[in-house]
Amino acid sequence: MKQGGDALTFTRLARDGQGEAVERVLADEVPVAIEFNGIGYAVLMATPTDLTDLVLGFALAERLIGPDDAPFDVDTHDTDQGIVARATLPPSRTDLLLDRVRHRASDSSCGLCGIENLEQAIRPLPPVTTRSRADRAAIFRALDGLAAHQPLNAATGAAHAAAWVGADGAIRLAREDVGRHNAFDKLIGAMKRAGAGWDEGFALLSSRCSYELVEKAVLSQCPLLVTISAPTRLAAERAAAAGLPLVVLARRDAMLHRGNAPLT
Repeated sequence: MKQGGDALTFTRLARDGQGEAVERVLADEVPVAIEFNGIGYAVLMATPTDLTDLVLGFALAERLIGPDDAPFDVDTHDTDQGIVARATLPPSRTDLLLDRVRHRASDSSCGLCGIENLEQAIRPLPPVTTRSRADRAAIFRALDGLAAHQPLNAATGAAHAAAWVGADGAIRLAREDVGRHNAFDKLIGAMKRAGAGWDEGFALLSSRCSYELVEKAVLSQCPLLVTISAPTRLAAERAAAAGLPLVVLARRDAMLHRGNAPLT
């Protein structure tokens, strides 16, 4: 798989006043227009790899399908402006799809529509019923091994990673993207296509812990979310409400833990 786009020439400026031409490989970022059942739903700025995983994980995060729904196929079409990704949801999801499209297209300048959109943005989350057996040694092991699963970031320095890690700290699957949300959607979609659950392990993300990432973790029934950077207050509150343990500011020498059980 190609790790990044074509190289461009930059001038490296040194503090001592010296300058030299250098070549840098840049990560690709293109518009990906997602259509469900022939309806334009969203446009994501994404790295154009693993798009079936991306669309499947995105559908789960949008609650357009549930954990028990079968994976679907995705047809992609290149255009001059970007990529169109088309998928068909089960007939039982048609009304839900139309309702979500209505909320996305509603005019927030009207008071009622604005209230509806806020309710859609902060929807109740189901409780996390799975549990992780990972200890701190497993998390440190995963942190040590993450770079080996980031070829795109190694080539470009501009990509996030999301990894499924076993309870022993071994990284079982990883996905990369210029967007942290996209990387996690790709991982969740890839796991669903493989018929894999979290198996008492955890998710490791090379990003900050935003509330959207907490929601994706909860909706996929991830038992433990580990992120390299800090959480927002909303993310920490949403995780606590759903019973999702967090490990944040995870470094190779220390980390912060917040959850309903001690991390041994």
